[in-house]
Amino acid sequence: MSQKSPKSGSPRSPRSPQSQGPVATAAQALEVDDLPEGEEDDPGLGEDSESSTASITSSILHYRTINGRTYHSERGNAAYWGSNDERQSEAMDIAHHMFTLSQDGELHLAPLNDNIQKVLDVGCGTGIWAIDFADKYPGCEVIGTDISPIQPSWVPPNVKFEIEDFNQDWTFPPESFDYVHLRYLVGCVPDWDKLFEQAFKALKPGGWVESFEASAIIESDDDSVKPDSALAQWGPIFIKASKTIGNTFTVVGDELQRPGIEKAGFADVKQWDSKLPLNPFPKDPKLKEIGQFGELFST
Repeated sequence: MSQKSPKSGSPRSPRSPQSQGPVATAAQALEVDDLPEGEEDDPGLGEDSESSTASITSSILHYRTINGRTYHSERGNAAYWGSNDERQSEAMDIAHHMFTLSQDGELHLAPLNDNIQKVLDVGCGTGIWAIDFADKYPGCEVIGTDISPIQPSWVPPNVKFEIEDFNQDWTFPPESFDYVHLRYLVGCVPDWDKLFEQAFKALKPGGWVESFEASAIIESDDDSVKPDSALAQWGPIFIKASKTIGNTFTVVGDELQRPGIEKAGFADVKQWDSKLPLNPFPKDPKLKEIGQFGELFST
């Protein structure tokens, strides 16, 4: 999370780590709770245009079907590694609840004013964050962008969705937004520096950008995730594949957000790290609840 300096120029924070993301670098070890009575341990759980904004046309709806799952059309330059079907949409909505719980129920950590006027949600997916934000701030105009038109039709009057590939040049006028929200774009960004530069240009002086990313590596504090397990192998497989397509899955591990944000010109950069359990085994009530959603998300 970081702030755009006023035009007069505020000094960049010399101590500012950048990313707001669920990583487990400096957090305390999780204490595992006892299994509920009657349950057993399951090792298995644990080309249209270069322009980025466009109206919905028939070609956008020409989804690909692979092994029974639908994916974004290959027409144009936009690409996404995940599917865009209802099953994936449900998983993304579950992930939204996980991420929100990890922030103590807050939709953002940036210190936004109640009278905030205009917000951009980049790569909005199902639109659930944008919709919740629009409900919380009814006087704010909220715009969500994505390459797939999978958002619901019935939404608050102050939210709208647009087709946009955020890796292309943004079509929004400079200094349009008070806040830019970036979340779970892992594996989708070939150039993180360019992404933050575009966010900086789109923000008004004094505006905020918030970036929330997750590590692809699944780990455990008690070494219960064994190297030969499916959970341990999931991340490296995606990381290897991402090197082929050029969209990294190691944005957290390689700390790409911090230098990108600072290079773009942001100041007052802050970082929060948190754990996202993928099962309900932690004793801590908050982490246990996150883990319940994490188990649903991962299965």
